Amino acid sequence: MISYMKQKKFPDAITIIIFIMIIFIVLTWLIPAGEFEYKEFNGREIVVPNSSHKVDPNPQGLFAFLTAPIKGFISASQIIGFCLLVGGAFGILNRTGAIDAGLNNVINYSKNHKQSKRWVLVLLMIAFSVCGATFGMSESVLVFIMITIPLALALGYDSIIGISISFLAAGVGFAGALTNPFTIGIAQGIAEIPLFSGWEYRLFIWLILTSIAIVYVLFYARKIEKNPAKSSVYNLDQSRDLSEVNSNNSDLTFNTKRKLILGLLFLSLIIIIVGSNKWSWYINEISALFIALGFLSAIVYRLSASEAVKAFVNGAKDMIMAGLVIGLAKGLLIIATDGKIIGTILNYLASLTDNMNKVFSVQFMFLFQGILNFFVPSGSGQAALTMPIMAPLSDIIGVSRQTAVLCFQMGDGIFNMIIPTSGVTMGVLSIAKIPYNKWVKWLFPLIIILIITVFILLIPPVLFFTYS
Repeated sequence: MISYMKQKKFPDAITIIIFIMIIFIVLTWLIPAGEFEYKEFNGREIVVPNSSHKVDPNPQGLFAFLTAPIKGFISASQIIGFCLLVGGAFGILNRTGAIDAGLNNVINYSKNHKQSKRWVLVLLMIAFSVCGATFGMSESVLVFIMITIPLALALGYDSIIGISISFLAAGVGFAGALTNPFTIGIAQGIAEIPLFSGWEYRLFIWLILTSIAIVYVLFYARKIEKNPAKSSVYNLDQSRDLSEVNSNNSDLTFNTKRKLILGLLFLSLIIIIVGSNKWSWYINEISALFIALGFLSAIVYRLSASEAVKAFVNGAKDMIMAGLVIGLAKGLLIIATDGKIIGTILNYLASLTDNMNKVFSVQFMFLFQGILNFFVPSGSGQAALTMPIMAPLSDIIGVSRQTAVLCFQMGDGIFNMIIPTSGVTMGVLSIAKIPYNKWVKWLFPLIIILIITVFILLIPPVLFFTYS
């Protein structure tokens, strides 16, 4: 019995989601059912303020528990398909050895130059933060995990830094959104304030949040440089290390074919950024782009049809766990929605701001958005659900609607990086093969720092200047 206890490990992502699913089932029996009335606004259904009302309860049971996974897969089918197809495209890229050879070239350049290694981290984190702040990089960050983890390992760091380069950086960028159409665009439209207005203070917030994240990662990187065993995932990374990164090719020559393939990859990433901003590209278009990238890479490297298909299938296999996690996480939200408890929770939390000091009310609005993230991790979905309530509430307590939007965007962005109901977060950890508890333990101090920072950043718009 003792030896069994010693061998027990923290539950994996699927176990955690199933446990939360059971909790949600129980909550549908305990929390009174409630809903808001909705109206159409710019083609989107939004909540009508002060329209909360009780409805007939719809407690969920065993059948709901058993059907939630398949409903989640149906609801998240686009994202799951995206993961499998992009994983397959990267399987072809990995088969050519272009990424491995490019990483090896970076290693040789930065070898024995610690400052060069750190600048790689800084510049990449800034780039991903800009992507999160401008066009709302979220699901598409799953693509880059397969690049940044091998890069971090190749530079002598660990997989935690690998996902921090892309996922964490995009997350803080998302929180300090400048022109993110999925959060700022929707929230400001519902709040009836000019689109992307107030960007000057948001730019300041973005700089602060991004700088804090970069410094946090650099301190951790420095600790690993001094003693690699200090890594939070040292044993995990030792089992894969660079042998996993370079498993497909022993030849790491950075030849013309591989340079051309990497050029196609970087061109694809640029097209994604332009397409997302200029042409409103999303999952379908990005998936098509990566399929084309895989196809062209196979032609350039002269892979046979059977070799390319085998590499594609192997790459898709690596994404199956991520797809399972994303589908199950979506099933959680279906249980809460079908059980009609989200409206009740939303109305109760909003009522807690009554008779609060202005500053405390705004800070609570931020925490409220973060708490609601557990139930509605989608930024656009949360905007449509809460802004019709938060905007009038800001009028009542005497702060600008722009400040209410700030509370929403930062609460959504910061908390989404750690909650287990986020399909993207759990998908990223599944791809990285990092246990959820390891990620939480490493990230939690940064989350606390960011929360305190946000509390401070929300004071000036309330006390010192009119933020509109």
